[in-house]
Amino acid sequence: MKRSSITDVAGPPLIVLVGVCVVWETTVRTFQVPAYLLPGPLQIAQAAWSTRDQLITAMWLTAQAALCGLALSILIGTSIALAFSQSGFIRRGFYPYAIFLQTVPIVAIAPLVIIWFGHRFLSVVLISFVISVFPIITSATTGLMMVDGNLLDLFRLHRASRWQVLLKLRLPNSVPFLLTGVRIATGVTVIGAIVGEFFVGEGAKSPGLGYLMYQKQILMRTDELFAAVIGATVLGVVVFAVVTVVGNRILARWFDQPSE
Repeated sequence: MKRSSITDVAGPPLIVLVGVCVVWETTVRTFQVPAYLLPGPLQIAQAAWSTRDQLITAMWLTAQAALCGLALSILIGTSIALAFSQSGFIRRGFYPYAIFLQTVPIVAIAPLVIIWFGHRFLSVVLISFVISVFPIITSATTGLMMVDGNLLDLFRLHRASRWQVLLKLRLPNSVPFLLTGVRIATGVTVIGAIVGEFFVGEGAKSPGLGYLMYQKQILMRTDELFAAVIGATVLGVVVFAVVTVVGNRILARWFDQPSE
């Protein structure tokens, strides 16, 4: 089978992107659309370059909050999943509340977090955690519970303890499911960090992408607002790509069988 080259994979999206930018720039110039309504791609690029220091700093702060929230969600989400897998009562009693937490809009939870923990970096991390923990709980619980019945019978036949079944059977089986949950959580954790920064506002020492967008919107600097939005998109793609690469490496080593 012929392998796809980088050009074959990246070529079509780049062609589409260039085409959209050309049509966009032509439309803005032809119809003389006011810059505060819709700036052209060239103006957005100039705004991004002129505010690059501020934009890079904001992206870095948002990335820190998102990654801390993701790490916290992995730790706590996996711990909750372990408890769910070991007790049917705990699973039936608490799982509906995990679902309820996911259904509550993050914009409704964020003000409460700000009231309880203040206008601090910790509040942004917690908001990012709240929005990203549910996919990890769900995926890890599924992996811990979906164990081959024949393997369970084999462990029981050898009188394995509950801890041996957990550590040697359920946990290894849950790794692919957990990594899938982490990938899902990666996308929403950046959104949670941006929402958190939006509510933290001026209380933060330096503005992240969320509050930076709010500032640009208030000042009607639409070109810089577009630049911040693009920066948030790039950040989300980069974080997702890094997590995906790391996850694929873990899976490759996890299932790599030594050749005889």
